[in-house]
Amino acid sequence: MGQKSTEVPLLGSDGQPNKKHLRRVLLFFLAFLAITFVGLSLGGNFSFWKLGGNDYGERIQIEVADIVESDQAVVAADDGRCSEIGASVLRQGGHAVDAAVATALCLGVVNPMASGVGGGAFMIVRSSSLSQTLAFDMRETAPLASSQDMYENNSKAKYKGPLSIGVPGMPPPSSGTLGLSLVLNILDSYGNANAAKGSLGLHRLIEALKHMFSVRMNLGDPDFVNISNTISDMLSPSYAKKLRLKIFDNTTFPPEYYMYRWSQLRDHGTSHFCIVDADRNAVSMTTTINYGFGAGLLSPSTGVIMNNEMGDFSIPTEVSPDSLPPAPTNFIKPNKRPLSSMTPIIVLKDNQLAGVIGGSGGMNIIPAVIQVFLNHFILGMEPLAAVQNPRVYHKLIPNVVSYENWTVIDGDHIELPDVRRHFLEERGHQLQAKSGGGICQLVVQTLGNGGVNMGRKQGKISSDQIFHGTLTAVSDPRKDGRPAAV
Repeated sequence: MGQKSTEVPLLGSDGQPNKKHLRRVLLFFLAFLAITFVGLSLGGNFSFWKLGGNDYGERIQIEVADIVESDQAVVAADDGRCSEIGASVLRQGGHAVDAAVATALCLGVVNPMASGVGGGAFMIVRSSSLSQTLAFDMRETAPLASSQDMYENNSKAKYKGPLSIGVPGMPPPSSGTLGLSLVLNILDSYGNANAAKGSLGLHRLIEALKHMFSVRMNLGDPDFVNISNTISDMLSPSYAKKLRLKIFDNTTFPPEYYMYRWSQLRDHGTSHFCIVDADRNAVSMTTTINYGFGAGLLSPSTGVIMNNEMGDFSIPTEVSPDSLPPAPTNFIKPNKRPLSSMTPIIVLKDNQLAGVIGGSGGMNIIPAVIQVFLNHFILGMEPLAAVQNPRVYHKLIPNVVSYENWTVIDGDHIELPDVRRHFLEERGHQLQAKSGGGICQLVVQTLGNGGVNMGRKQGKISSDQIFHGTLTAVSDPRKDGRPAAV
């Protein structure tokens, strides 16, 4: 998978704001809230822009369903207005990347607590004609004046205020994609298509997640630390098989069994969308400013809400008697990129587009995306059911399986069935009901039978060799998102 870099201006300062500055920030923030409130109250569905030399003013018609189908193109975002804005670009002949830009900017307006130009993103782009997939890593970097001891006397500054702001820029690899690969390889090593099925499959998935979370904190920015062995292990079927041999179908184990060493990443927030255009170019993009409203700072000159991505670094002083040591590979250094759980993926079968998946929700992203992938591409669930199906989560420490049991915005109740819970409890799992978790978007294209290829790259193909099947787009009802079709 290729990588491409971008250059962006430095945002933010490492100095403490004075009182005058704070008043200006507060005034700008209040003005922003007032404008947003008026816009949503009097015409939240109204859009106006100039495209192709023509003025377009129209009231956006948002889909009322969680699922849409189209033979042309689709957009699945976690807000129906942004899905429709992206689809509008596609209707005017735009590329999937054009629609991605419009959708991302929209999400920064309607979902400013989790997304915006003051943060970062991971974007996977599939070019159908070139038969090529590129990864655009827009992860933030630590400022030049930063150091691993910069929060020694005030660890809270890592999450709020000017010292929490990262600089949008270029990539390290996401721990999310590597984590997904490791878990799928563990399950694949059973050599049985039913290995992930039913209650036993759920137990195996949880155990695989625990092994993955133990390994992934050895990752960091490859420009600063040598993580080649860790990456090789997480992509290796033979390493996955070794971990699978440590999984027993009749029991679970305490955390130390999984050979953990470091405390887990505490990333939050994010917003994800999936796009496929009429030429079957595809985009899977996750954006973030990390915690709710990022650093809690609004730039008085730009109106941009700043991220607090510095909170995704580990720091030496962040220790306590009831937690693991921080991960040295993720310590702060100038220009270094922090670890992330973002997991945008594009699924290929026989070098044709089969699906686009991704999610939001910090550390919950990896298990959520894995479960949606398994539900549809391995277990054969219909797209909507694959997204709606109740999920489980595990963070290794605490040694608790969180299972969904909550009523979502549209009134549907999502709950892991009793039979699943009892099966897990019989094997020693400690369970805890959870409201919330990962939010996933999914697009699939109907193809013939056959295996799924996660990343094979072949030569350029002609337009008549590009398969154009029916596209199905699903926005997760957990966040009341709506997809849009062309």
